[in-house]
Amino acid sequence: MSDAEREIRFTRLAHEVGEPLRRYVVRRVDPAAVDDVLADAFLVLWRRLDDVPADDPLPWAYAVARGCLANARRAARRHLGLVERIGRLDPPRPPAEDDEHPELRAALAALPRVDREVVMLWAWEELAPREIATVTGMTPNAVSIRLHRAKKRLAEELERKIGDGAGQEPGDGRRR
Repeated sequence: MSDAEREIRFTRLAHEVGEPLRRYVVRRVDPAAVDDVLADAFLVLWRRLDDVPADDPLPWAYAVARGCLANARRAARRHLGLVERIGRLDPPRPPAEDDEHPELRAALAALPRVDREVVMLWAWEELAPREIATVTGMTPNAVSIRLHRAKKRLAEELERKIGDGAGQEPGDGRRR
């Protein structure tokens, strides 16, 4: 592939996955780090452009962004540890969260980290289990099982917190 063809393919890819990746990252990292994580993700997409599936690049791009988020979190932890050892700063506050649905945030926080990620990919990013499997590295069957159990635990937790039959209705129109 020529340089011009690579540039055209990358530009198309960036237009296709750019906004969904931004939404994905914004939901998972401090606002000050969003652009850095996105830049890292697009750098990886550029470097590995030949590996990006042409037919459905979004799950692959989510997997790249997930890795960049993990790297950013590790870097932030190392930085924070150094700063705390030096004693120059207080620990940072957690990222600003949506105060509109505190019961949902609390119920999500009660889930194990992997289950929370699977539910968020399904609900917010509207990915099917096979796409979530691409992002997380699990099998589609494992994702389906985790998603089913996590949604059940989430509904039970919400029922305890708000008590009005909260949870997903069967046949809510999501892709499977």
